Amino acid sequence: MRHTTNRLRRKLLAGGAGALAGAGMTMLSRSVLAQTSTIELPIANGRRVVERFPEKRPMIVLTTRPPQLETPFEVFNDSVLTPNDAFFVRYHNNGLPPSIDGDKHVIKIGGNAVAKPYELTMAELRSAFKPVELVAVNQCSGNSRGFFNPRVTGGQLANGAMGNARWVGVPLKDVLARAEPKNSAREVTFNGLDIALFGGGDFVKALQMNHAMDGEVMLAYQMNGADIPMLNGYPVKLIVPGYYGTYWVKHLSEIEVVEQPFEGFWMKPAYRVPDNDCACVEPGTTPSATRPIGRFNVRSFITSVADGGRLRAGQQTVVRGIAFDGGQGVREVAYSTDGGQSWRGAMLGADLGRYSFREFTFGFTPEKGSHDLRVRAWNRSGQSQPMEALWQPAGYMRNVVESVKVTAI
Repeated sequence: MRHTTNRLRRKLLAGGAGALAGAGMTMLSRSVLAQTSTIELPIANGRRVVERFPEKRPMIVLTTRPPQLETPFEVFNDSVLTPNDAFFVRYHNNGLPPSIDGDKHVIKIGGNAVAKPYELTMAELRSAFKPVELVAVNQCSGNSRGFFNPRVTGGQLANGAMGNARWVGVPLKDVLARAEPKNSAREVTFNGLDIALFGGGDFVKALQMNHAMDGEVMLAYQMNGADIPMLNGYPVKLIVPGYYGTYWVKHLSEIEVVEQPFEGFWMKPAYRVPDNDCACVEPGTTPSATRPIGRFNVRSFITSVADGGRLRAGQQTVVRGIAFDGGQGVREVAYSTDGGQSWRGAMLGADLGRYSFREFTFGFTPEKGSHDLRVRAWNRSGQSQPMEALWQPAGYMRNVVESVKVTAI
C-alpha cells in the first residue's frame, strides 16, 4: 500500500502540545489544544492532564518534553488492535527531529563486522524486499510503575503504556544480509533521529546477532494499515516482537553490526533488571547482579469494567479483557469473582498470533453488594502471573494478578 509524497512528510516542533500544534502534521487549532481536562489515576499523586497532540486523540500526559503519552485504559476495550491515534508515546530525549521527509530518509547500515556497508532509502525498503506482516504488542518497560509499593523513581505510569498493532515491514535479517555480516559479528546496534540534550546519551540499543537474524525482528513502515504516526517513529520503526519497547527504536536511521558487546548508557547501566528467575528483589533492597531487560512476562487485564465500577444486581454482564506474553502465546485465562478464592476458565477470542493481545470473556451475574474480580493468564510454557506483586528498584515488569472491585446495585 503506497502513499503519495505529501503523505510521506511529517513535521514536529520540539516542546509541548502547543508547540507541536504549530507543526505541519495533523493540524489542530490552538483552541482545541486549549481544551484540556484532568483525570485521576488509581495511583498515588495520580492526577494527570488529558490533552490532544498531533495525530493523537486526547491522551494522558505524563510529560510534554520529551513527549510521554499514556493510552486511556478504556481504549483497550474497543478492539484487540490499538488505534494509531490512541497508541502510547514514550521518548527519552528532548531533541526530537523537527521534520522528517519520508522520501529522503535514509538508513545507514554498517559497522566493523560487515563487508559491504550501504545506505537504504525508504523507497528501496518498500520495493526491494519482500514485505511481512505481524501483529505484536509494544509495551513500555515501566508500564504500571506507578503501582509499585514501596514507590520507585521514574515515570509514574498506570496501565496504559502498551498497545497492539498490525505491523508491515521488512525482516531485519534481509536488510543485514545485503551488508554481508562477517563471522566475527556479535551484536547489532540501532540508532534513531532523536538526540540527547540533557544527558543520558544518544538512545542506542543493541541485540545479539542471533536475535537480530531470527527473521521476526522487523523494520516496519506501516502500522494498522497506515503510515506510522510521527510520535510513534515515522517513517520506520524497529519492531522487536515480545520484547519491551525500549528496543523498539523510533525514526530508525543507523544500524551497525559490531564485533564487541555494546555497553552504551541505554544498555548499561539503564534498562537492567535483577539477574534471577523472578527479576525481583526484596522491597527496598538492591540487586547484586543485573541483566538487560528482555521479553515480556505474562499479563492479563479486565477492560470492560473499571475498578470502582457499578453493575446491576441480578443481570448478567459479559466481562471482557486482554491477555498477552512475550511470544509463547496465551494458553488459558481463569477468572475469579470472589477475590481469588475460586477460579473458572474464561473463553478465549480469536488468535491473531503469539505476539498479539488475546481477548477473553466470561459471564458474571452479580448479587447485590461488593465483588472482587480477578483474572490470571497462562502461556503455552505454563508461565503465569504472581498473586502478590513482585518488586524491583527500576519499577519494570509488573505483572501481578490485578483486582477490580465493583459494586452491584
